[in-house]
Amino acid sequence: MSKHIWDERYSSEEYIYGTEPNEFFRQQIDLMEAGRLLLPGEGEGRNAVYAASKGWMVDAVDFSFVAKEKALKLAESKSVSINYFVSDLKEFQYSENYYDAVGLFFVHLPSETRKIVNEKIISSLKVGGKIILEAFNKLQINNNSGGPKDINLLYDEKEILESCKRLDILMIESTTIAINEGNYHKGKADVIRFVGRKK
Repeated sequence: MSKHIWDERYSSEEYIYGTEPNEFFRQQIDLMEAGRLLLPGEGEGRNAVYAASKGWMVDAVDFSFVAKEKALKLAESKSVSINYFVSDLKEFQYSENYYDAVGLFFVHLPSETRKIVNEKIISSLKVGGKIILEAFNKLQINNNSGGPKDINLLYDEKEILESCKRLDILMIESTTIAINEGNYHKGKADVIRFVGRKK
């Protein structure tokens, strides 16, 4: 979707994906020692604010100014600090060998864009750093619980494994969950969950 559409979607008073972190993110980040975290496509800040509350130094990126404003408001309400950059994910200046973790949650990009962004993300990780990802898989096209209605924007395991050859695969699974993240992610959902560590 275009920046204009996302700005419009985020313009409501409510946090459209809620203020609680993604559950898979919470599970994984709680197992890790705090360090530097990058959250591309972070939207309204729910994961960034949670991580900051756990002591992480957080850089969030999204192309919506409206999302940034809401994220900073949420951070202030929780008495934490996050860095938030407004940028297209392809154009963002990723620092190399810098982050201890990168979190990607429902970041659905066209295939070619996804490949470019993924390479930059992996390069931004320190050796031993982790990517934590949850995204809708192609079966989600049959559900009404959120996500793109273009099957080409949905994920499959083969594509993830192909793009993550520079990582040790710690976990990858396709599963059906009951998602409950605000009004736009609600109901039965088919997702892929992935954790990889940079070699």
